[in-house]
Amino acid sequence: MTNANEIALEKEENKMGVMPIPKLLITMSLPMMISMLVQALYNIVDSIFVAKLSENALTAVSLAFPLQTLLIAVATGTGVGMNALLSKALGERRSDEADKIAVNTAFIYFLSYLVFLILGFTIVKPFYASQIGTADAEIMEMGIDYLRTVMIFSFGLISQIFFERLLTSTGRTIFSMTSQLCGAITNIILDPIMIFGLLGCPKMGVTGAAVATVIGQCVAAIVAFTCNHKFNHDVKLHFRGFRPSAKIIGTIYAIGVPSIIMQSIGSVMTYSMNRILIEFSSTATAVFGVYFKLQSFFFMPLFGLNNGITPIIAYNYGARNRKRMVKTIRLSLITAFCLTFIGFLCFEGIPQILLGMFNASEDMLTIGIPALRIIGIHYLLAWFCIVSGTVFQALGKAVFSMIVSIMRQLVVLIPAAYILSKLGGLHVVWWSFPIAETVSLVVSLLFLLRINRTVISKIPDGSDIL
Repeated sequence: MTNANEIALEKEENKMGVMPIPKLLITMSLPMMISMLVQALYNIVDSIFVAKLSENALTAVSLAFPLQTLLIAVATGTGVGMNALLSKALGERRSDEADKIAVNTAFIYFLSYLVFLILGFTIVKPFYASQIGTADAEIMEMGIDYLRTVMIFSFGLISQIFFERLLTSTGRTIFSMTSQLCGAITNIILDPIMIFGLLGCPKMGVTGAAVATVIGQCVAAIVAFTCNHKFNHDVKLHFRGFRPSAKIIGTIYAIGVPSIIMQSIGSVMTYSMNRILIEFSSTATAVFGVYFKLQSFFFMPLFGLNNGITPIIAYNYGARNRKRMVKTIRLSLITAFCLTFIGFLCFEGIPQILLGMFNASEDMLTIGIPALRIIGIHYLLAWFCIVSGTVFQALGKAVFSMIVSIMRQLVVLIPAAYILSKLGGLHVVWWSFPIAETVSLVVSLLFLLRINRTVISKIPDGSDIL
């Protein structure tokens, strides 16, 4: 007969299937939202310190975004595949399968690092040259040093994301938050020390910002690994006798690759926008870089929400519980709107203060204030698209997210930005963002209605615990 301790343990292990949705959503998402907010904050702090060096230094770091985005895209996209697959396996009570999924994902992450290590030694210089040519040797030199450091030592970031995703998949987001906080605090402390040469450290400039970031990522990875070892008993990593499973890796990538492509499209978008804006001035590129950092800050809590709801939806999909899935989606949409509305108010109300944090020159303020106000309009639309994309991924329909992302960033945003730059100059280029988001909203709505009709509506109602 099952004793009381076993019953209690079962309830703890299956909280994604039995805990009331509002409480579960808070339990799963709030730690991720806080940790990602802090993570975005240290990215902003990073740029604030770099901006104190010079506008050229800020531009150099801004031009690194496309490859940094690609690195993060591969790591987080692979994590999306693992999240959905592993949570579903746990929902179906297949613990051995969950272990195999985790080990194969670790193997994928190792191969990913080897690729980025090679890219760090080979592609960084031609990458910068393709954006700015020989226009500014100082920007080129600082940018190469910064990006090469980030790429070569990317094992910290890749390990961090893997172990944090393991924690998230099993509902232990509080430990994922802990690791991210440790990494962020480490980075924030080391930034001024390494950039400006404080406390006996040599003055490293832009390279110091990269080194501080890498060390912060390594600290976060160590903390996340420790938390998994001590507290995550749902998934066990056994590498003895390991053989890669083509089936598992294929399934992970079937879910994760669309997410990777979707985020990598962001890399292509950033690269293309840099090319368009550099034709006007390096200051315009710096403004775009500042916008990117600010957007990360306002969107990170939303991405934290998404990381929290992905395993909830995937688990209850595996457990065949429609009511809990629908309740999760509805509450997520409401929460997402509230979060993005804050971003909208800040972009419209205090753009000069936001830019002032980055030592903005008069020229930068002249370009940046109207730019932020125009771009800020898209916050009123983006919340729906982001949550919808998460729903698609959790239900194994990540290709829908990819299509939406391609439509927004490649089919609409870049062509619109290029055409507007030729027709109306720099000021009207920024209207490409709300235009692209409008198209994204329409396509996301159509896909969500379709997936509700073909997948969600066919699942049994399930538990009444909502």
